[in-house]
Amino acid sequence: MSVQGTILVLDGVSTNRIMLKVQLTAAWYHVVQGERLRGLPTLLRRSQPDLVLAAQTLPDGKAADVKKLLAGDPTLADIPVVAITQQNDKAARIQALADGLDDVLAYPFKDTLLLAHVRSLLRIRGKQQELRINDEPKSIGFAEPQTAFYKPPPAGLVALLAHSTRTNSTWRKALSKQMPNSISTHTLPNLKGILSAPAPDAIVVELGPGAAGQTILSDLRSRATTRHSALIGVMQGDNADLAAEALDWGADAVCQGGFETDEIVLRLKRHIARKQTDDKLRASLRKGLTDSLTDALTGLHNRRFAMSALDQIARKSLNSGRSFAVMVADLDHFKSINDRFGHSVGDLVLTEVAGRLQRTVEKAGFVARIGGEEFLICIPDVPQENALETADLICDRICAEPFRLPDSQLSIPVTISIGLRLCEPWSLNRSGSPFLAGDLLKSADIALYAAKKAGRNQVQIRPDAA
Repeated sequence: MSVQGTILVLDGVSTNRIMLKVQLTAAWYHVVQGERLRGLPTLLRRSQPDLVLAAQTLPDGKAADVKKLLAGDPTLADIPVVAITQQNDKAARIQALADGLDDVLAYPFKDTLLLAHVRSLLRIRGKQQELRINDEPKSIGFAEPQTAFYKPPPAGLVALLAHSTRTNSTWRKALSKQMPNSISTHTLPNLKGILSAPAPDAIVVELGPGAAGQTILSDLRSRATTRHSALIGVMQGDNADLAAEALDWGADAVCQGGFETDEIVLRLKRHIARKQTDDKLRASLRKGLTDSLTDALTGLHNRRFAMSALDQIARKSLNSGRSFAVMVADLDHFKSINDRFGHSVGDLVLTEVAGRLQRTVEKAGFVARIGGEEFLICIPDVPQENALETADLICDRICAEPFRLPDSQLSIPVTISIGLRLCEPWSLNRSGSPFLAGDLLKSADIALYAAKKAGRNQVQIRPDAA
């Protein structure tokens, strides 16, 4: 998306293009103009628009052809296209939505309504782009192999929010004939039912005069339960100012002229599909972030997480004046386990060690696997005697019970050595030098080396230097 926002206006009538350019330029958008499909691919690649406003009928095609052209290019597929129809042409509006257009505007329209539509669509596209890394969903694990089994998307949950139970009943009956979705009904202004139920994929909201309807939209958009739900406003009449306000207050679409079933169904299908795609991207992104901070074998945190967390704990210590402990733990003679029993058994031992470490430390601090058989344990807000007790307890729990192999009577004795660094706040930034997590890790490593040299299966302490 460009800094200003680039809008491509496609219309065979020059006066229409000029009028739109004046309206959009006044709002600080960069406007590019075209009049036909011929040459459009080159124009799209050159201008890279953020939004396309296209007349329903062009000299050599339709707005739907523009949408198909964009959909065929992965780098342009997410660009929204708005069809501009003639006044009071209900059939053209329904057809545009059925053709996959993102929204419809009818001449003549106010600047406020045009710009509200533009802002809403750019906002939706911006959110979608934020869910992608370098515009490649596969980079966060969203893309699936070509051979993956196709699983149809769920029908989605729809909530109806009207001013009366009678209106809700009428809407529900009309939608149920055309949609397989689970539909719930709720009465304005009470949101308790929606907020306490499973998050709906889409909410159809009855809008009326005054600020009540817009306030409901804003409220729904701010709640964790409904933040990502598609919001579709329904209003009687053609109040452009009210429609513009509804879009700016959070609606993804506004249906003017009352509840038109065909239009509502088309909008619901489109926005539910978009919302479900965004949900998958969000879940994939969360999983990708978690995986990037997690050791795949043991489920513990990995080195990347550990170094960042250690840095944060140290900085918190500087502010709080409380000490913390850093331990580096390493299994003794682990190579001999791999050599004798194989790496699969070695992996089982590492996994069991991780579990024992985690159960020992629990919520007092964190445990991370930072190397092959090396672990980092950090415990904030802990005095020296308690840190030493925890380190000794770790040693005891590792060596007290041999590691039993599945489907075998064989058990493997395992011990662990620990280097403990006790950290006082005054020592973290001596001489005004910045704190580095790596310095503490090296210091604990020195203590670990001392534990190995002293015979293993023990704790050695490296206190702060005076």
